[in-house]
Amino acid sequence: MTTKRHLIIGMHLAVNGEGKKGALIDEHIAFAKRAEAAKLDFVFKADYLIAHPELIAKMKGTVGLDPSFLMATVARETKQIGLVTTVSTSFNPPYIIARQLQSLNWISEGRLGWNLVTSIDGASNFSNELMPSSEERYAKATECKDVVQRLWHSNPYEILEVDGDLEKIKELVKPINHDGEYFHVKGPLNIPMQPAGDIPLFQAGASDTGRQFAAAVSNAIFAATPDIEVGIELRNDLRKRAVELGRSADDIRLLPGLYFFIGDTYEEALEMHRKAHEHLTIERRYIALESVIGMDIRHLALMDCVTANMLPPENQKVRSKTHAHLVRRYIIENEPTVEELLERPEVIGSAHLVAIGTPQDIVNQIVNFYEKGAMDGFIAVPGGPAKSLDLFFSDVIPNLVERGLFRADYEGSTLRSHLGLDV
Repeated sequence: MTTKRHLIIGMHLAVNGEGKKGALIDEHIAFAKRAEAAKLDFVFKADYLIAHPELIAKMKGTVGLDPSFLMATVARETKQIGLVTTVSTSFNPPYIIARQLQSLNWISEGRLGWNLVTSIDGASNFSNELMPSSEERYAKATECKDVVQRLWHSNPYEILEVDGDLEKIKELVKPINHDGEYFHVKGPLNIPMQPAGDIPLFQAGASDTGRQFAAAVSNAIFAATPDIEVGIELRNDLRKRAVELGRSADDIRLLPGLYFFIGDTYEEALEMHRKAHEHLTIERRYIALESVIGMDIRHLALMDCVTANMLPPENQKVRSKTHAHLVRRYIIENEPTVEELLERPEVIGSAHLVAIGTPQDIVNQIVNFYEKGAMDGFIAVPGGPAKSLDLFFSDVIPNLVERGLFRADYEGSTLRSHLGLDV
């Protein structure tokens, strides 16, 4: 029996305190409950291991908690929605990762997902060494992921049924004796596996190394695809790589971020977007562009065009290869003016697909991306005032349900079932 696939829809757990300060636990719980009432597949929380001044300024007094602790709280107040936390493989030992994630999976009754990141900065908070290369971080992530999954299976859930039988416990719970390049772990894990099965893996690598890693291990892939051509190319490439690695192309679920601003009219939504970014001075935009592709264009007039021959060498060290690739591609294909380039979402702080307009405009954009093969779903990233989020829940999601692109109710109670992994 085959099951018709529908859009997979998650949402970034981004709470606007509207003047309130602190951790805003009740607000996070209310936000997650609202997403659950809309039958979204999961809520997701990103994480950063350094104190970014720009991020602190953007949060306006909201405390950025460790996402796993936050998800443990949200898990106790929700019933079915998936909960995707973020944990870096570059700085956390696999035994701790395995134990904490399996604990969260028990607390949530099988609703946990792991956003596996390699981190692009933060090394100075863990050692005196420089940040490893992207290739080294992914090699370490591959080994870490394998060790974590072996640890999960080293203590199977069947152990709960042996009723104190010591010999049976010794038979089922066994060390893994891992001796690798980065980790040496005996095991077994001291917590049994949750009966829901393997915790789904999320990943967001878009460099060549990152794509290969994502195609090999991910159940869902977060993506920065600001236009449809980028989405189509990335999804096709990941599906091709998955097949070459012995997986099915349908194992790939590409979920771009959808940074939305929704109003009753397009003009109202556009004004929401303008106000959300009006704090970014032109100097901050110049600085942001330099951090993305190492390019200083202050000597050019705002109406001057930026052309491909102005680009710096592609092999230079940049903060994010994903963002650098997107900006370079945009310059090569469009030769934008300086003003246009400084308005790009990758430069002003988001490489997501930016959706601006009425609820119908947003739905049409989603449907176009989905039908053209540029996404399998999306991560909703709320932008603008509360009205924008209200319209997303009241108009956008119901419209997708009416079109048969999203289910009207949950078909299971675990994240694996939401993602279609148990079919």
